[in-house]
Amino acid sequence: MNVARTLNNWRKYRQTVAELGRMSNRELSDLGIGRSDIRTVARASIAL
Repeated sequence: MNVARTLNNWRKYRQTVAELGRMSNRELSDLGIGRSDIRTVARASIAL
């Protein structure tokens, strides 16, 4: 079960990074996220 959870978390992390990476700097700024913060935000999204 732990392996499945880890894999699922990795997929969520990669999807979040990809989606935020496709956004423009303006869109990220509107969300209060800097381009350099994308990975931090993605990590926080799976740390439940």
